[in-house]
Amino acid sequence: MNQICLSLSLFLVSCLPVYAAAPDIVFVNGKIVTVDDDFSIAEAFAIEDDRIVGVGSNADILKLKTETSKVVDLQGRTVLPGLIDSHVHPTGASMFEFDHPVPVMETMDDVLQYIRERTQVVEKGKWISLSQVFITRLREQRYPTRAELDEAAPDHPVYFRTGPDAALNSLALAANKIDKEFKVPEGNGAIVERDESGEPTGVIRKAGSLVKRGETGEKKPTDIDRKNRLKELLADYNKVGLTSISDRNTSASGMGLYQELKGAGELTCRVYAYRAFSASGTSESIADRMKRLADDPLHAYNNMLWSRGIKLFLDGGMLTGSAYMREPWGVSEIYSITDPNYRGTKYIEADRLYEIAKLALENDLQITAHSVGDGAVHALVDAYERVNSDDFPVRDGRPCITHCNFMSADAIDRMAKIGIVADLQPAWLLLDGATLQKQFGDKRTEYFQPYQTLFQKNVVVGGGSDHMQKIGGLRSVNPYNPFLGMWITLTRQPRWTDQPLHPEQRINREQAIRLYTINNAYLTFEEKEKGSLESGKLADFIILKQDILECRVEEIKEIEVKETWLGGKRVY
Repeated sequence: MNQICLSLSLFLVSCLPVYAAAPDIVFVNGKIVTVDDDFSIAEAFAIEDDRIVGVGSNADILKLKTETSKVVDLQGRTVLPGLIDSHVHPTGASMFEFDHPVPVMETMDDVLQYIRERTQVVEKGKWISLSQVFITRLREQRYPTRAELDEAAPDHPVYFRTGPDAALNSLALAANKIDKEFKVPEGNGAIVERDESGEPTGVIRKAGSLVKRGETGEKKPTDIDRKNRLKELLADYNKVGLTSISDRNTSASGMGLYQELKGAGELTCRVYAYRAFSASGTSESIADRMKRLADDPLHAYNNMLWSRGIKLFLDGGMLTGSAYMREPWGVSEIYSITDPNYRGTKYIEADRLYEIAKLALENDLQITAHSVGDGAVHALVDAYERVNSDDFPVRDGRPCITHCNFMSADAIDRMAKIGIVADLQPAWLLLDGATLQKQFGDKRTEYFQPYQTLFQKNVVVGGGSDHMQKIGGLRSVNPYNPFLGMWITLTRQPRWTDQPLHPEQRINREQAIRLYTINNAYLTFEEKEKGSLESGKLADFIILKQDILECRVEEIKEIEVKETWLGGKRVY
């Protein structure tokens, strides 16, 4: 940034109101990236208790100092608002390697070798289960075959799950009585893929609704184990700059863990919870469950733990070939698709989706749904539009679309018109872009994670990770380091390729930072509480080792956090 722009920014920020306060700590000589409406840059700020009480020039902020105020010299370091991840699954992710470490797998040989090694420690007859090794992220880009799984584990049922779908070996199929004569129960929605003779190949779409798994023999965690592992993960979130998270499929037990940590003063990330919600059941039972969530004491606002949303599953996944598309997927070896008319799986019909959306918004619950394919995105937009036109305006309820990967110009315009927000995961572009380009071509990926268009159309979109498994910002499934996410939106460069995916949808550094700060605060109705460094807001901020505004683009994914502060207290 040149000197003229810096001087102008300092002038703008120095005009912001400051409280007549006795700050506990004054931070000076920094590059304070406020992420206010003007993206102003300041030199200093002050905090009292858990709030920011002044932002501006060194001279202005030092006027607030008292004899008891501590002064911290930032020595020119860059400060950002505390970062926010719009989509994580911490209670499950933290326990994934509780029994044993799971290596990174990039090839089918890696998968089969892991299964072979597990046969040496798992008692014969017990299940071997492996989750979320996505086929799009394997070099071979396919499921393990039934025969391969049989060879690797002839004496163990094997369940290889990736998203809602799975590949099973013969013993696992037999244990569930899934054979040539098996028929999927009416209304179930699962698909058992078969070879030319009618025998199951082992690949089952929406497998969880059909397959019952037996014991794996893995050690069982205690409540204390779960609490300690969650604390460990939250500390690692702090390490990469995260101060707030949205848990996008929270169970009752998960809420209990968060409450326990909060009560003990050990919750180091603010948690906004989308409660897991099933679309099944009668209208009366759905209304009753909705009412109970709305009446839950945790539904009342608390800036550390707030149960404010619900989450449905509308379609399958793009990583497994089951996302619901407006046009057929196309016959594919990668995804084991043989039906040329196959469009993926959709789990909720239009009338039921509208009914649940209306009930949620009436009960002051933010609704979102896992919607990956453009068919699912359009279906959810249709439901929100129906509520908006037939019942009441939805904008204030901020109805959301989770994932929202495949979009269209029409969907984006409709989202902007009625105030629909979205939660996207940039890492999918990095890890899966090459496969998607191969499967769908240039035209059908034109609106894949179209960040630039979303910003241009003023659709508020937040950045997330969909972190599912493992602790570690870059080794996790999916990686939750937000600086990697920002770098992806700036470059749109999928791995294993030498060409960016639709570079016209790149955004700039300011927009990338907004994805993980003020935009995510807006997604959770908290833009007046956090997401920027302004007087009166929560003192959530991070001090960086590098300057995100000046370093080379390639260095952004390697940015390190020096300190993380939550509510005026250092947590990392």
